[in-house]
This record gives sequence, C-alpha cells and structure tokens, in this order.
Amino acid sequence: MSKQPKSTGEILLDVRGLTKVFGTLKACDSIDLTIEKGEIHALLGENGAGKSTLVKMLFGSLEPAAGEISWNGSQVTITSPGQARSIGIGMVFQHFSLFEALTAAENIALSLDDDTPISTIAEKARDLSEAYGLPLDPYSLVGDLSVGERQRIEIIRCLLQEPQLIILDEPTSVLTPQEADRLFETLERLRSEGKSILYISHRLDEVKRLCDRATVLRHGKVVDHCDPSKETAASLASMMVGSEVKQIVREAPVKNDDSEALLEIRGLSRAAATQFSIALRDIWLSVNAGEVIGIAGVAGNGQGEFFEAISGEVLQDSAEVIRIRHKGAGLLDISGRRQMGAAFVPEERLGHGAAPAMRLSDNLLLSRHATDGSAFLGSLGVIRTDTISQASQKIIEDMDVRKSAVDPEASALSGGNLQKFIVGRELSREPSVMIVNQPTWGVDAGAAAHIRQALINLSRSGSAVLIISQDLDELFEVSDSICVMHDGHLSEPVPIAEATYEKVGLLMGGADASAATHAGGTA
Repeated sequence: MSKQPKSTGEILLDVRGLTKVFGTLKACDSIDLTIEKGEIHALLGENGAGKSTLVKMLFGSLEPAAGEISWNGSQVTITSPGQARSIGIGMVFQHFSLFEALTAAENIALSLDDDTPISTIAEKARDLSEAYGLPLDPYSLVGDLSVGERQRIEIIRCLLQEPQLIILDEPTSVLTPQEADRLFETLERLRSEGKSILYISHRLDEVKRLCDRATVLRHGKVVDHCDPSKETAASLASMMVGSEVKQIVREAPVKNDDSEALLEIRGLSRAAATQFSIALRDIWLSVNAGEVIGIAGVAGNGQGEFFEAISGEVLQDSAEVIRIRHKGAGLLDISGRRQMGAAFVPEERLGHGAAPAMRLSDNLLLSRHATDGSAFLGSLGVIRTDTISQASQKIIEDMDVRKSAVDPEASALSGGNLQKFIVGRELSREPSVMIVNQPTWGVDAGAAAHIRQALINLSRSGSAVLIISQDLDELFEVSDSICVMHDGHLSEPVPIAEATYEKVGLLMGGADASAATHAGGTA
C-alpha cells in the first residue's frame, strides 16, 4: 500500500482508526483519512468496501465502534446529522430526499433548524443558485423539475448551511454530460473558496479530472492513496478491486438482411398516471436478434413508464403494441411475457427487483415459478428447496455476489451485490429478449465490467438486449445503437459509429434531432 501523501495544506478532517462492526463483519477496519482545507478528495472502492459506512459515521448517521475524528484540530464525537451540520459537515446523498408536491424553497426549509420565512429562504436560495451557476426557481414545484434541477436543490440546501466539508455521493449519476460539466465548475469554485469536498464516484475519468487526492478502500480497509491525475482509469480500478479489471469486448453484430426483430414496440402511447408521471408519446422501436440497443436520457423523462409498459406491469390496449418473438404481448402480464422468453431487470432493486425480507433463494422462486415450475415445484406443488438453493448458489458464484450468510435476505446485501444477483438471476435463464433498466447503477468497476460483458455475450448468442441507462460511458461501451428518451418521446436509433457524447447529450437536453446531428465531437 502506498503511503498517504504528506499534507501540504491545513488539515480540516483527521480520522484515525475509525472502525464499525456489524455482527462478525468489520465494515470499516481502522480507517485513517485526512482531508485538507480547499481540496477535492476522492473516496474509491468496490461495492461493500466500506465507503457508505465511513461517510455515515462522518455524518453522524452511524456510531463508530472505535477510532477518533478530529475537526479543525479538535477531537469531536458526531452523534447525529444535525450535529454534523452544526460543525460544518454537509452531505448530498445519491438518492434525493425531496417532496414532489412542495416547492424547492419549501423543501429547503424542512432541513433548516430555525423558523426563517419561506420568502427569505427563497431569496437566499436564488442568490446562491446565481452565484454558483446552478440556476433554480425556488418557487417551482419539485415534481415539475428534471433530475438535474432536483440535484441543484440538494446542493443549494447543503450550501445554505455554510458547510466547510461537503460529502457528495455519486453526484453525476443522473446528469447529462452538459449538466455534469456545470457541476464540476461549481465544485472547482467551492474549492477555490477554501471549501473541502469528499467525492464518491465510480466514474473514474471524472475522478481523474476533478480530484486532488484519493483514498482507496477494499474490504473495509484503506489499501491505497494516490494523486488521481497521475493515474489512469484502469489503474484506479485495479487499486479498487486488487487485480486488473477485464476490458469489455464488443464485436460488431453480424449484419444480416433477415435478422429477426425479437422485440417490437409499435406506436406505444400511455397517458400520465399521476401529475408527476410522464406520458409516453407514439414510441416505435425494434430490437433484432444479436443486437444491443441503448436508451439514454435524464431520469424522469419517461424511462420508468417505458419499462413498466414493456415488462407488463402496465398492459396495453392492443396485443400488437408490444411484440415478443413475433407474437403480440401487449395484453400479457409479466409472467406471460416471461413465458414468451423475455427477462426484466427493473431500476429499483430493493422492493421492485427483490423482496427485501425474503431470502435470495425465495426471491429466485418468486421470479421463476412461471417459467421453471417443473424444475422448482413438484407434481403436488411442493417446493423443491434443494433445486432452488443450488440454482441460487450458482448465480451467486457466477456473479461473485458477496454476502455474510449462505442464503441471506435480499436487504442484507449491499446495493451492488444485490444488483449482481438480480442481473444474474435473469441472465441464467438465457432469455431471447432482455430488458434492463440501469444495469450497473451503484456497482463498482469490476462488477460493472462483468455485467456489461455478460449482456453483450447474451446478445451475440442470438438474443435481443435493450438497456436503459443514465450512464453514457456504459451505453457507448455496450450498445450497437443508442436512442434518447426525452419528455416521453424516443428518438430514432443512432448507430454507435455515428454517435458522439455531444450529439447524445444534446438530445438528452431536448434539442431536436437536426441540431444534434450537426453537433461536433467524437465518442
């Protein structure tokens, strides 16, 4: 392990031997970390490495079992998020905590300890948004805002508390490239003003671009320190996983005039179910055997409604609106579409992709009883527990799912490990059609590479694969063509050889196809 670079500036946060134990698992094992005033410090690691546990202790959400935290040279005990904010630590979580029926200013007011009038809060929020290049109308309803605008509320809410250290957890996972660039400008401005940022991200290129130093965790321990600007994305990934991360191999699909469309969407429209939902507007798309089509878009532009319609969670008015393997499926539910050879991985893994309080083997049975009934159920409906357990363990081994028990409840797994299990559960069926929403969200570099390669391999074996993702790097890595969803509309597929980040980013932001077509740049 390389030594932590000697501090050249004034120390703001000094952590020594911080430890957290859950049962027999040391989630954080004697972690040392220093953050200087006016630096952006990256915290890197695989899923389950201890990053979330560490920042929760720094923010007062968890109590450490051992270790010391020094703040501005004085030892402190942080027992709650309120106390963390009072000494100058703020945090912007990956998953926002905003009420859609309230305005931006009203949401900000809920986090403040005093009784400041809404008008004053709105004025301060507007001033901050203009000062830091984060345009925001404080009187706008959150439900009407894009995800990028919602993130601005979280950042401004944090800045109003005048923190000296801001913890950011996967801040660009829901942003267009243009929005991410604007965020980076804001963070660089904050750094120039002497504020410190602890930056958690799986996007290693942006870590290289933005961060001054990095601390790498693996299995709850600090294993490396580095200057990210002097590393490559591959070397940073190797530090995180302890070995070289395999490169994705995507051979061109076999071009064949007779390639069959295994998934067809014909004029899919759907009215908005609630005032905060997005209406789908006359969507047409075909995905051929051997092909991966990616769907880009800022969250909240209809991707969730689109997935619900394709998966059978919401039925169509006609069977022919959705066709799977040349047969109408629009009037069939999820089980009916599974029986036609389709598989689905939803965006929300806990509660949607898996029942939190049920064991992994039971979750496997829930998703496969309709397609594997003869294997999992006896003639009298008796559950074949041994067969299900063996199938579950094979998925766990194939996907390298890390767990603390033989057959744990889904909620006991880290988010990334549960994602690996859910994706593996669907891949193990070798489906003819695979639809995945956010396949590697919150998943570390090694696991993400494994999942992406598995999806490519599935397509090249003759299946049709449709991937909805907010990660443009991911889509450019795995897709043969990319479409963009904006405000319920789906663009025409752009062949990957013709796609650029700027072109796709403009479409994500609502530019018309002709403007995006003339955008310069390369992928």
